[in-house]
Amino acid sequence: MNDARGWIQLLKHDKRFSKVIVVGHSEGSLIGIIAAGSAADKFISIAGVGQSADKLLKTQLADQPAKIKDLSYSIIDSLVLGKTIKKVDPMLYALFRPSVQPYMISWFQYDPQVEIKKLNIPVMLIQGTNDIQVSVEDVNLLAKANPKAQLLIIENMNHIFRIIEGDRNANIATYNNPSLPISNKLTTGIVEFIKQR
Repeated sequence: MNDARGWIQLLKHDKRFSKVIVVGHSEGSLIGIIAAGSAADKFISIAGVGQSADKLLKTQLADQPAKIKDLSYSIIDSLVLGKTIKKVDPMLYALFRPSVQPYMISWFQYDPQVEIKKLNIPVMLIQGTNDIQVSVEDVNLLAKANPKAQLLIIENMNHIFRIIEGDRNANIATYNNPSLPISNKLTTGIVEFIKQR
């Protein structure tokens, strides 16, 4: 967070730039929201989560088998209280390994709705309807928290900005195909927002 704020301050004082516009994607949206408040001229959130990360993780894990869900929820609840877990089940190690737990504790402390209310600069909120990681409901929560924000919902755009009309497997396959173009509506929307006075 402090690194992002530092860069914004540095760019703000650099005469080569007339404006500093922060763009945050997914988890980076929350970081961008918090950092942009320090000195940015505008903020753009793409696929930003609309609830605290502990709630998001529980939502994402809700369809897992009961054993995984129960173990995960217990760890999440502990981290919300600021307590790390030393022994993590191997099947959950990638998500909850001890080295990442302090970060998760700090991440869980922020509510994006509370943070975005603090922004007094132009804000654009962008979300795709075919995003399997962040939902349209999330962007609506952010928009409700900051009613002045411009909202852009892009039909069939997924989490990595590709237009996909297939099923979940087809959606996931796009993550490993860098040759697919990103959404034209995304780039056009961002450029138009940046050019606005």
